Amino acid sequence: MPLTSAETADRGTLMQLAQKLIDSSTSDREQAAAQALNEEETILAHTSVLRGLGLLDQRGLSDVRWEGLAGRVYSLGLDDEQRAFLGLVLSMVGIGHVTLAAVADLGEQRLAIMLRAILALSGNDTIAVGTRV
Repeated sequence: MPLTSAETADRGTLMQLAQKLIDSSTSDREQAAAQALNEEETILAHTSVLRGLGLLDQRGLSDVRWEGLAGRVYSLGLDDEQRAFLGLVLSMVGIGHVTLAAVADLGEQRLAIMLRAILALSGNDTIAVGTRV
């Protein structure tokens, strides 16, 4: 799945890689984090993020590396709100130390995605994706 741009993935490739991230989830925490990134879309569109996660490798599903983003958040080419969102997502899988106060840096759409992810983590995922919280 070669990418056509040095900066972002094309839509078709992005959908395949996002599904690979979701399918590779080995825990509820990873599942919630993967779904949140998939729903947010703009962060996964960065090839630097895909590369950090190991999603550009041609190997199997088990090669997704959440820890590949640790320490790289500021060098991924993300804006402040994207970095705050990614930090919160990484904290869901136990990587990094981002306080919940980072939600103050999120816009309404990303905040709603994060709230749904937290509900999924708590086992209360009855609110469907796309539902306004």
